Amino acid sequence: MLELKNIHFSIKDSDRKHHILNGISTKFKPGELVVITGPNGSGKSTFAEIIMGLKKPSQGQIILNGEDISSKNITERANLGISYAFQQPIAFKGVTVRDLLQIAKPKNRDFEELEIVGLAKTEYLDREVNKTLSGGELKRIEIATILAKDSQIMIFDEPEAGIDIWSFDNLIQVFKKLRSKNKDKIIIIISHQKPIMDIADRVLLLKKGKL
Repeated sequence: MLELKNIHFSIKDSDRKHHILNGISTKFKPGELVVITGPNGSGKSTFAEIIMGLKKPSQGQIILNGEDISSKNITERANLGISYAFQQPIAFKGVTVRDLLQIAKPKNRDFEELEIVGLAKTEYLDREVNKTLSGGELKRIEIATILAKDSQIMIFDEPEAGIDIWSFDNLIQVFKKLRSKNKDKIIIIISHQKPIMDIADRVLLLKKGKL
């Protein structure tokens, strides 16, 4: 169980304070696939980054399985089983796809996660995760890494970004399989796409920093 209690987040611009999140309280239960949606600038990515520990809330608590993890950093949260796929994946010069998947899953030998996201192992395993890969390829490799890590909580920030229309249906199938095979896990997806919302157990609408 993941619970957010009265989460606030604000930033200062010169002498003015901008409130990004305003008193967010909600729970995520194991086995749920939850989509967070809303207009641009409504605080969706900030919401996800606060769960992962990339940003610290101005006020409020984050409770994971009864433990207050509000003060824990991103590494500590990753070790507790929280994973995050960025909206814009990071390239790693000198690091291969094989390296990434084995960091996520040290005993990985079959690398089935690549096939799940629609990439051929023979073509991608030994390629560097660098700028020679398209945005869509980087996105799918990042999703494969999240799958390999097999985390308790998986957060995907706009996973459809950079994915071509032919791969989009495959992406939907990936999330359907994830939910059906992982009844003890929580999947949180930031998305504007109706086909992704259609497979969700719940959709949370953020507007002006409020649910």
